[in-house]
Amino acid sequence: METQPLIDKPLKGELSALYRAEGRHYHNLAHIEAMLALAGDYRASLSDPEAVETAIWFHDAIYDSRAKDNEARSAALAREKLAGRTDPERLGRIAAMIVATATHELPSLQRLGDEHFIGDAALFLDMDLSILGAAPEVFDAYEQAVRREYGWVEEAMWRAGRAAVLKTLLARPHIYHTEEFRQRCEPQARRNMARSIAALEP
Repeated sequence: METQPLIDKPLKGELSALYRAEGRHYHNLAHIEAMLALAGDYRASLSDPEAVETAIWFHDAIYDSRAKDNEARSAALAREKLAGRTDPERLGRIAAMIVATATHELPSLQRLGDEHFIGDAALFLDMDLSILGAAPEVFDAYEQAVRREYGWVEEAMWRAGRAAVLKTLLARPHIYHTEEFRQRCEPQARRNMARSIAALEP
């Protein structure tokens, strides 16, 4: 008996419509496609590539720049749409990966057990932040797109808030969880963010 794919064509269509919503300048379908391409590059390193691809599809499905619970709501949507398509444990892991994008930290995932899953979650989180280590002009376009998503925030508040987010990431011993992304992205990410902070602060 052939098992049903976690994400079939109708569900991809439904999610794509969410990512095409007005006001999504960075957290859109292009972001999902870029992450799916990275998941393809690292497929051999993933123990459950289909679960990671599913987490990618759902992780920004709910995105409201004024809300603080987008990740939790996106995870809830995944649980609702994927119910019956896989076992509860695997679904729990997909939801945990989505929720982890709120902080991009791994420890809360440890309770879900095996190291294979932790490895998948680490790569998934690193793929999501790979834009930070992009070429300077690509990083700058990303920053401008995020600013447009927060167009309702007045400039002084935006500058202070954005600088604080970047400083928090920069203060970590490593921005990325995996050796692959530390080599691929970390030095450039640190240069990009330091440059951005200098521009944001008066």
